[in-house]
Amino acid sequence: MTQTTTPAPPVAVPAAPPTSRSPLRRFLHAREASTFGALIVLFALGAFLAPGFLGTNNFLTVGQQIAQIGIMAVGVTFVIINAEIDLSVGSIYGLGAIVCGLLMTSDVAWPLAALGGVAAGALAGLLNGLMTVGFGIPSFIVTLGTLSVYRGVTLLLSGGAPISLSAREPGVAEFNLLGQGRLFGLLPMQLVIFATVAVVFAIVLSRSRYGFNTYAVGGSVEAARLCGIRTGRVKVVAFTISGTLAALAGVLGLSFLSYVQGVTGTGMELTAISAVIIGGAALFGGSGTMLGTVIGVAFIGVLQNILNLRGISSFWQTVATGAVIILAVAADTALRKRSGRR
Repeated sequence: MTQTTTPAPPVAVPAAPPTSRSPLRRFLHAREASTFGALIVLFALGAFLAPGFLGTNNFLTVGQQIAQIGIMAVGVTFVIINAEIDLSVGSIYGLGAIVCGLLMTSDVAWPLAALGGVAAGALAGLLNGLMTVGFGIPSFIVTLGTLSVYRGVTLLLSGGAPISLSAREPGVAEFNLLGQGRLFGLLPMQLVIFATVAVVFAIVLSRSRYGFNTYAVGGSVEAARLCGIRTGRVKVVAFTISGTLAALAGVLGLSFLSYVQGVTGTGMELTAISAVIIGGAALFGGSGTMLGTVIGVAFIGVLQNILNLRGISSFWQTVATGAVIILAVAADTALRKRSGRR
């Protein structure tokens, strides 16, 4: 009698672990790489076309000039990754500066006055988020309305009159160090504050649970909800961060100029949003990094600096910035179509 033997089942050979790409290779394949490459080209053009562009003092000046827009752009990054938009940050910038200025002229200590200005921005951002999530109104409509509302509140608080701070008043000289001072006599304090804000929120976006939830909500609200993520809370926090940082930028603006009026900050929202889009964040949400935002801010700052050194009219600077935005969005759309075909 012949005994049949059952063949042994094949032994599964474990697959080799995927080879992790180096940080350089990951960056070269990232969305920010193209913007960084454009920034390098812009540096080369600046060195060739604009005398004095490569000077250390010029670079520090550019850093100081982009700090306020950069801080605003950090907050806007969270909103855009959530597939939302915040058109009110320019008005919140002015609101934070006016509240801080009014408190200082009322003999409130400058740290409390600055905190009051930032708190006003946080409240404005919170209201944006609550209206967007609670009423189900598109954030474009909500923030388009609050752009005017917050600007009106700013004008009402100031009575339409400008606020000027004198260095002879108590605490003003110390307050001015935030915007005019230099760390170690070299680095502008505004640039230091911008760098600190960017690093802190880069960690929040890339390493924290909230950052993970932000990308999930921006990628698909429904999928994120089914995973147990409180999508409404994520969006409200994003708008609150945006309002807080916009007001912080306004406080720094007041510290730098010692002057603010009700229309201060008009148009800054477009520059901040432009920096985020140029930095590789998708208008449809779900993608974007803080590094990309910083690169986008630097690109706009360097472009404007070159045009200034060449004596180009500010009107043409606006045209150039708008053209760059269109190119950035067109490139993003082309990349998405290519990815979809793949």
